[in-house]
Amino acid sequence: MRNYKFEISYDGTRYYGWERQPGRDTIQGKLENVLSRLDGHDVEVTGAGRTDAGVHARAMIANARLDTRFSPDEIKDYMNRYLPEDICIRKVSGASDRFHARYNALGKLYTYTCYIGKEKPVFNRKYVYVLDFEPDADAMREAAEYLVGTHDFKAYCSNPKMKKSTVRCVDSIEIADKKDYLYLNFHGNGFLQNMVRIMTGTLLEAGAGKIKPQQVGKILESLDRRNAGPTAPAHGLSLIRVDY
Repeated sequence: MRNYKFEISYDGTRYYGWERQPGRDTIQGKLENVLSRLDGHDVEVTGAGRTDAGVHARAMIANARLDTRFSPDEIKDYMNRYLPEDICIRKVSGASDRFHARYNALGKLYTYTCYIGKEKPVFNRKYVYVLDFEPDADAMREAAEYLVGTHDFKAYCSNPKMKKSTVRCVDSIEIADKKDYLYLNFHGNGFLQNMVRIMTGTLLEAGAGKIKPQQVGKILESLDRRNAGPTAPAHGLSLIRVDY
């Protein structure tokens, strides 16, 4: 058995997230089905994270152990031949026996994309959150400063029964407005369930003038999800990169 590393792109629109679920289409489930067919026995695929239903990925990283004579390029070709058109294997490479896609990850970059133009974004409507207002990007940047650093992000987590630590480190939040688009780039060592989408929804409230930027910090300190803004729609979020 040899350990392999996979770089994967996918359109999460029709999937119930990354993690396998009985009777539902998931990214992990599709990958394991194809690799099990290639390998002749059940294969478990481990991802760097668990994207939510409807969330996309440009470069998700995963690993799996295979007992095959196929070369990495042959494995890649086989997978792309049998995977659906909205999942693509970008790269397959041999990995050390100790490599673990999740535990060895040092950081992740997520981008949330909002559309602020006047015309309908017909051809990329499945990948952007269409806003009916133009947010104050400077107010959002000021608000985002309160979220950067190591904090307890319980107020920005959708799972109230979270038993593990809700402390995370967000290294940076970059907000860039370019023409008809507003990009929110979040980099950190890990993110809680719906954390990026809740932070996005809260920052957009600051951009709309519904809350003051400093209130974002107060929400953080409250440790109460009810105080934070709405969870932004899944389709605007993409996992861009995993760092090792």
